[in-house]
Amino acid sequence: MSNAAPVFVGIDVSKEQLDVAVGSDGPEVSFANEENGIANLVAELRARNGALVVLEATGGFELPLAAALAAAHLPVAIVNPRQVREFARATGQLAKTDRIDARVLALFAERIRPEPRTLPSEATRVLDALLSRRRQLLDMITAEHNRLGFAPKALHKGITKHIRWLQRELEAVDRDIGKSIQASPLWRAQDDLLRSIPSIGPVTSRTMIGALPELGTLNRRQIAKLVGLAPFARDSGKFRGKRRIAGGRSDVRKALYMSTLVATRHNPIIRVFYQRLVAAGKPKKVALTACMRKLLTILNAVVRTGSYSHPQQA
Repeated sequence: MSNAAPVFVGIDVSKEQLDVAVGSDGPEVSFANEENGIANLVAELRARNGALVVLEATGGFELPLAAALAAAHLPVAIVNPRQVREFARATGQLAKTDRIDARVLALFAERIRPEPRTLPSEATRVLDALLSRRRQLLDMITAEHNRLGFAPKALHKGITKHIRWLQRELEAVDRDIGKSIQASPLWRAQDDLLRSIPSIGPVTSRTMIGALPELGTLNRRQIAKLVGLAPFARDSGKFRGKRRIAGGRSDVRKALYMSTLVATRHNPIIRVFYQRLVAAGKPKKVALTACMRKLLTILNAVVRTGSYSHPQQA
């Protein structure tokens, strides 16, 4: 890996190993996915004039490497694995190994040129992890309540005991989330600002802060696409298909969905907008999705401007 022209690098990340492909037809090397291996890889990449390094999101295994690359001022993009897999199929690459995946990522970087984004701070990643844990606990509580409905009476005591334990854990996570928000003057100000908007409660506000740190930094179209609320066209020739939303951040959409249900009754802007869409003949589900997008636009504008004094100003 000597000095050369700018190259696009693909790195396939697993729990124990980093498989690296330099360019679409350059050398392939491997490093251990631990502190020394990451340091050696970063040193190698800094010795080159790297144009872009692309990794797949792997549920957290990629974060130490991505943080080290960003700290070394190397442009890095973390991309959706589904998008890369579809790209591989489009190029005729059906086989899948770690080395092949690294090569596909390098080719993806060269052809698609995904935009490098600033990585979330350590505090933001911790808050996002707490929010994820909260969702997991809620799912487990719901599952145990469902089991309680048809389980034999002999099991009721144990299930009920487990539900109480999960609820205590949920309360502890909520306290930790609250402490994280209060410890940051910026987050505390954003939380107060978001919760001043009718229908936005603590769960939605904290989800926006932890799971959508880009809020307020993008325009309305970009933020809607990022969350997965931008409808995609389905047209071909004379056929005009239904527009549908897809992809994006499902945890943010879930929080927005619940807030939008409340907003259609208690937020003046969203209520009038929803009623107008329904009166125009839009299905209620379509109208509700449009209201989610409008509410997200309001949140984005409020965070960007730092003020919300009257609903119409948003």
